[in-house]
Amino acid sequence: MIKEAFRKTCLKRLKKASTRRAYIKDKKVLAQLYRHIVEQNAQNIMLYLPLKMEVNLYPLIKKLRRQKCTLYVPFMEGASFRLVKYRLPLRKKQFGIKEPLDSKQFRIKKIDIAIVPIVGVDVTHRRVGFGKGMYDRFFEKNRKNIKQVVFVARELCYAKEIVTDHYDVKADIIFTP
Repeated sequence: MIKEAFRKTCLKRLKKASTRRAYIKDKKVLAQLYRHIVEQNAQNIMLYLPLKMEVNLYPLIKKLRRQKCTLYVPFMEGASFRLVKYRLPLRKKQFGIKEPLDSKQFRIKKIDIAIVPIVGVDVTHRRVGFGKGMYDRFFEKNRKNIKQVVFVARELCYAKEIVTDHYDVKADIIFTP
């Protein structure tokens, strides 16, 4: 199976999963994620601001902010992104993705956990995303600063063969309902 065909199949499944019991599925994933963050004693966390078909991380963001964790989110720049500290207000930008206002440049220290949304994975546990390659380009430059990569999805779409490329982001752990 080729990556594009696999992506299309997974996107259909994700869209369906977004209409059926999404709240309950998200709650299960968030509970697992939070437990993992606490176990790892993670303080610097990279996460994403969700689209409709992705696991809604806003309740987790709220909880982690109360605990004074440092949260980073993607800020789109051309074909990739850089991390900025999470802060309000958020604005909708390219592809309907919300972002905080641009922050001053800063050097990424160490990210304890990077939470990344997936469309699907294959047997190598590499990510199939939306096809823009933004996460791949970001991780290519910053992987050495990231201790652990965690994939999340409402529905696990898994290929039993290799459909990804060597440069696709690889997970250390995957959370689904």
